[in-house]
Amino acid sequence: MNNCEEACVPAACHYPASTGKMALQQCSRAVRNFKILPCLSQARFLQSQSGEWGSGSGKGGGGGGSVREAGGAFGKMEAAREEEYFRKLQNQQIELLKTHIEDEIKQHEKLIKQHQEEIDRHKKKIRDLKEH
Repeated sequence: MNNCEEACVPAACHYPASTGKMALQQCSRAVRNFKILPCLSQARFLQSQSGEWGSGSGKGGGGGGSVREAGGAFGKMEAAREEEYFRKLQNQQIELLKTHIEDEIKQHEKLIKQHQEEIDRHKKKIRDLKEH
């Protein structure tokens, strides 16, 4: 597991198949608290005050580094790389969340099967008691 996965998915969610209710609660809590990076188009909208990304620093402060402040092709290229990096990071997080939810579904299905077997066993006991 790489560093991104360790940062994105809490250790409590890596449960063996035999764990019970506590691990399930911890994992569902992790899914509820999972944060995805904000939509890149929203970030672009907020940055639009200074013109195109990488076109140099605009009004109101922080330019984003010397390459961006200089503007030109290098600034635009740096902005494109940064946007690509965050898009990839967001896709990784979404894939991790998807696999985590799929694992949780499998765990729930396993529990449903176990509960159904218990229900059948109890119904059989009731039938046996009625016969006596």
